[in-house]
Amino acid sequence: MKRKSTRTAPTEPWHSNAWQVQSLLLAYPDEQFEQLLALAGRVAATLPEPVARPLLRFTAHAERTATADLTADYVATFDHRKRCCLYLTYYGHGDTRKRGLGLLRLKQTYAEAGWRLSDDELPDHLAVVLEFAAADPATGTRLLTEHRAGLELLRLALNDEGSPWAHVLDSVSATLPALAGDDREAVMRLAAQGPPEEQVGLDPYASPVFLPDPVVGGPR
Repeated sequence: MKRKSTRTAPTEPWHSNAWQVQSLLLAYPDEQFEQLLALAGRVAATLPEPVARPLLRFTAHAERTATADLTADYVATFDHRKRCCLYLTYYGHGDTRKRGLGLLRLKQTYAEAGWRLSDDELPDHLAVVLEFAAADPATGTRLLTEHRAGLELLRLALNDEGSPWAHVLDSVSATLPALAGDDREAVMRLAAQGPPEEQVGLDPYASPVFLPDPVVGGPR
């Protein structure tokens, strides 16, 4: 019998700190990034081990990498590879009109929580969603869970690329329930078909019949 995914796990006090650190580390590494690394490392060290370990791996890499090199790697990874897209509605809607509705719903959710975006932010950027989740864990958990398949596909793509940001996605995944039932099927379907209406570059999404193990689950 197919298991239906209806899970939205309760949050723990440490979730807000985890999502805030992950948000900082997934943002564009500007001139302030280097100053934030030390703070991110200190906060990460207080988190449960499955969440903290990959974050500390990333901060260690970033600390020994020149900012210019890290910035170039960020652009090459997230701006030039569709399969490593940080905009979560892309995975569910591709570049279609339905994506506009998804963005609008996110904006409405943020507005209902009294949260406003700056003019240069899109509501579905993972760093933005994580920052919101840190401020409003209950609603943020729901949003992250709704985009679970896209998050997992991004995590797998970054790991395939050997990207240091794969560690951050491993940490994000560790804050969420393990994939099961419909979630796993959604990931395999996305991997095989790509986002809706996309006809170019689908081959990179091809996946084996089974998802690679382990699929990271939340700490207990």
